[in-house]
Amino acid sequence: MSRAFIREGDDQSLSDIPPSLPALMAFLTKENNGIKIYELKNITDPNGREVYIMSNGLSYAKDKNGRWEVAE
Repeated sequence: MSRAFIREGDDQSLSDIPPSLPALMAFLTKENNGIKIYELKNITDPNGREVYIMSNGLSYAKDKNGRWEVAE
């Protein structure tokens, strides 16, 4: 039985995603087996960063280099 084509390096990480909210939502949806992930709300943290609270139960923000990271 053949397996699906899997190329090494095709997996993206959160920090590889362009710094836009649509790109983040597309990445999270793909990681969630196609089940749509959407923004519930956004807030500004005490450091002045925009934090996006998503429907997957996690919050995301951009680091000082403009890359996405999970916010604590």
